[in-house]
Amino acid sequence: MTYGTQVRGELRAPARDLRKAIPQVYEGYRQLHDSALTAGALDAKTKELIALAIAVSKECDGCIAAHAHAAVRQDATEQEAAEAIGVAILMNGGPGTVYGPRAFAAFREFQSEANP
Repeated sequence: MTYGTQVRGELRAPARDLRKAIPQVYEGYRQLHDSALTAGALDAKTKELIALAIAVSKECDGCIAAHAHAAVRQDATEQEAAEAIGVAILMNGGPGTVYGPRAFAAFREFQSEANP
């Protein structure tokens, strides 16, 4: 198992349990998520790359895994992901150099699964 898959696997059961305990909260979040990431003036790929960069900034492994996977599904290229992560490093300094490589590894992992 590699980074992105491992993080998603670790979160699957506890997230499912919490979602069952507070379904209204998760439904509200799902609606916000879907609304924010729907194509508009910015396409969905760009929005996912922004979300990936923010995930690096927030040092959120689960967010990194989710948005790396979603960026791949939106046909982001490895170079596009790298450059978005580069902006996150610029804005975060040292922590970005720790979480940026995690994001890049997750992106590459999901990309290789999508394009074997």
